[in-house]
Amino acid sequence: MARLHEYEGKALLATAGIPIPRGEAVDNKDDAARVAGEIGGPVVVKMQAWTTRRADLGGIQFADDPDQARSAAADMLGKRVGQFTVDKVLVEEKLAIQSEYYASVLVDDAARKPLVLFATGGGTGIEERAQRGELKLGRTHFDPQDGLSPQAARDLLNSVGMSDPRQSKLADALVRLVNAATQAEARTAEINPLVLTEDERIVAADCRFTIDDYAVFRHPELGIEIAREMDHPPTELERIAYDVEAHDYRGTFYFAQMADGFEAGDGYVGFHGAGGGGSMMSMDALTHAGFKIANFTDTSGNPSASKVYRAAMIILSQRNIDGYFGSGSGVASQEQFHSARGLAKAFREWDLWVPAVIRLGGNSEDRAVEILQQAGKDLAVPVEGYRKDDSPAFIAGRFRELIDSQEDRPTPPRAPKRFSPPPNCYTFETVTGRIYYDHATCDECESKICVEQCVPQILKLENGRPVLNISEEEAAHGKCTECLACEVDCRTHGAGGGFVDLPIPGLDDFLSRAAAATS
Repeated sequence: MARLHEYEGKALLATAGIPIPRGEAVDNKDDAARVAGEIGGPVVVKMQAWTTRRADLGGIQFADDPDQARSAAADMLGKRVGQFTVDKVLVEEKLAIQSEYYASVLVDDAARKPLVLFATGGGTGIEERAQRGELKLGRTHFDPQDGLSPQAARDLLNSVGMSDPRQSKLADALVRLVNAATQAEARTAEINPLVLTEDERIVAADCRFTIDDYAVFRHPELGIEIAREMDHPPTELERIAYDVEAHDYRGTFYFAQMADGFEAGDGYVGFHGAGGGGSMMSMDALTHAGFKIANFTDTSGNPSASKVYRAAMIILSQRNIDGYFGSGSGVASQEQFHSARGLAKAFREWDLWVPAVIRLGGNSEDRAVEILQQAGKDLAVPVEGYRKDDSPAFIAGRFRELIDSQEDRPTPPRAPKRFSPPPNCYTFETVTGRIYYDHATCDECESKICVEQCVPQILKLENGRPVLNISEEEAAHGKCTECLACEVDCRTHGAGGGFVDLPIPGLDDFLSRAAAATS
């Protein structure tokens, strides 16, 4: 689920007609002072970060005048909260609160219906406090097509004893909250606290919205960059990776950075899994072996070799990792040699500088291991492939041995090697890239392995040279599956005349800036 910041959620509430405090989100201390001056009284300054511990982190501060607001904003802006750097604060009027309540809309997975909750108190631990009798908590389901009716809202309030004159205002707020949640296709929409002020206004003092991942594309107005739940704004590598996933439907590619700012030798490794459960088990094995996880990556659901290649290229863009560890479920139904080719191409282009241990269990695992081992012969560091019968704990132990045995760590390359096609290459487009054949080199090839390994039979030999056996349009629209045999197998068992160019938008710029920052 994609999260919104508090100020973004409050904008949705205001559009739905729910009163919010006067204020503004700003990104510098002087604007914080300006907003405080415009409000003309005591204010609260709140860091905009995806954490429930803002107060404990000094992220909620009260200010009596603009100078104090400026000081509070200066204290918060630029602060690191986990992987999150605070770049905005919300400056709002300080409310004179008479009573606090809790209201939320969420999806009840068991009932398969949306649910409204209302409690007679705000704050944390609502359900636990209700069980202890400290407050009353009511629930009611509603039909998403019809929304919450005013009568259903009043019935919910009656169930928790809210039958006083405030009921109509609270019922109206609940109906409007449901409307806001439905309009944004939110998985959760929470106002905590919903307050009654001393002048008898109902105001949303704080809120939390998460949007259904599958609905994000219908709501460009929300400005969500990545349709996934994260505890930090997306990093540049996460944006690059998500762009790959967004433009290639074949299989799943999930990439999340779990650490940054580490140095070589700190014990962080690039992790590449396949399948959630097996990946979790493999990460546990890594941590038991004394490693730390730089990133979580999953390529599963029968991804193309080109997608696995792009995943590996992005993982290796974390140049201070101490090793590359790949291990997933071990029983994947996909042909594992596709993944092996993607890894082999990435390792060669990066001129791999750290040991790699890859467990590719599943269909054709023997062939996958052979492809990896052949690729490792060209590299200065060990690359080892394992099968489903090799446990994650075993290969994590072997990974530890390889890294500990490194006497001299090769210098990480500043960028991967780039292909420059010779003149007059035979070339055609694929669904996400372009294939080149240097026919002068192909004339020296005896195996013609590219045609032999082209399972979809998109290639044929013409005068001893590989050419398309289908139209260029068919190749560009997916008949070429980008299995990468025409490069990886050609280099291992042929003359090396084939190359597949698979661009990764944004990666070269990222690497150039990273190199400049360390030079």
